Amino acid sequence: MKKTVFALAVIAVAATGPAFAGDAAKGKKVFNKCKACHVLEGNKKKPGPSLEGLFGRTAGTHESYTKYSKAMKNSGVVWEDETLRAYLAAPKKYIKGTKMAFAGIKKEADMENLMAFLSETLK
Repeated sequence: MKKTVFALAVIAVAATGPAFAGDAAKGKKVFNKCKACHVLEGNKKKPGPSLEGLFGRTAGTHESYTKYSKAMKNSGVVWEDETLRAYLAAPKKYIKGTKMAFAGIKKEADMENLMAFLSETLK
């Protein structure tokens, strides 16, 4: 009986997937680190591109943003959960030559919360 309950608990956690592992409300606070350069929707003038339509988009292709580095434009990266996590953890290591001046999200809890917020807001 205990094994069955444990197995069902594991299945329930796995079924939620990584996008739901964090707390979106806490992730909104983590996003404050991003707001100086990025907006979630529209094309408000900021140092970085709008994140509207981010998931599934190829890096360096937002039509209203013209200041991408050559490295970003030529990266071939498609923004999905895995690639975005890797990039946000260490932008300059993930895409060498990127112009994004951000040290990265270092705490795993912050990353989980931010990804939950972005997933809920942008997908």
